[in-house]
Amino acid sequence: MAIDQSLRELLVCPKCKGNVVLTKHEDGLVCTVCTLIYPLNGAIPVMLIEEAESLARGTKTPISVYLLTYNEEANIREALESVVWADEIVVVDSFSTDKTEQICREFTDRFFQHEFRGFGRLRNQAIAYTTHDWILSVDADERVADELRDEIAVIVKRGPSADAFYVPRKSHFLGQWIRYGGWYPDYRQPQFFHKARMRYRDDMVHESFEFHDGTEGNLGYLKNHVFQYPFRTISQYIEKMHRYSSLRAEAMFREGRRFRAHQLVSHPLFTFFKMYILRKGFLDGMAGLVLAGLYASYVFTKYAKLWELYNRDSQ
Repeated sequence: MAIDQSLRELLVCPKCKGNVVLTKHEDGLVCTVCTLIYPLNGAIPVMLIEEAESLARGTKTPISVYLLTYNEEANIREALESVVWADEIVVVDSFSTDKTEQICREFTDRFFQHEFRGFGRLRNQAIAYTTHDWILSVDADERVADELRDEIAVIVKRGPSADAFYVPRKSHFLGQWIRYGGWYPDYRQPQFFHKARMRYRDDMVHESFEFHDGTEGNLGYLKNHVFQYPFRTISQYIEKMHRYSSLRAEAMFREGRRFRAHQLVSHPLFTFFKMYILRKGFLDGMAGLVLAGLYASYVFTKYAKLWELYNRDSQ
């Protein structure tokens, strides 16, 4: 069976359970993971051709994508453009004052406003608005790669092998992909999951997750990437650092975490050492050095704000 050139890149290797997109090879089609080669003049299963044609036609994938926003007019359009293939897009906004809402409504009418009371609660609220069983979580500063789109489409069609999947992220800083310092593959919470199985804990920031039945659940890993652009400038990092350090300090204060003076020295120094030396941030050049310093500054600021809360409470 002859196949169109554009379809070859969408064929999926059955040996890898449908999770790996095949790429072109001089001898045929080769799986990038198991290296199995399919000669172009050989028989290719009709099922693979049908799946490839379905993807090529732009068929909507029956999943829900949700995004959280607050004054994200500089980011949100590209994020939404990368997920237009999903059958449903849900946006939960915390009363943005810029053009975020206007841009979002160009892509979806599933736009909701909620007061910010922590990222965990906000994410669970977004899940409540979705109508499909399978959900992809995308941040406003992320872009879903075409390869990840195709991988998810095939997984949904064949039936997922796990309850939730981690997605590797290629994060960029000052225009550079950061490979070290703990920034790659940078798995956060599972980003692709079944809504009946997983929820977020009610953390203010750096929210964790849990499965509804209290078990560890069945976790999987997708092979293709999300691209993230969290800090386009150092000023943007510092602005976000102030917000996140305040949220984290307030959470630690409510939890009864005690402040100790050495935390202002030992914790920032260890953070720098861990990122720059142990996690080889030095291999990212000047960007790795700057990032390690900024993260150490964040840790110092977080504990300084914790001290401030205790100091204010005692007066």
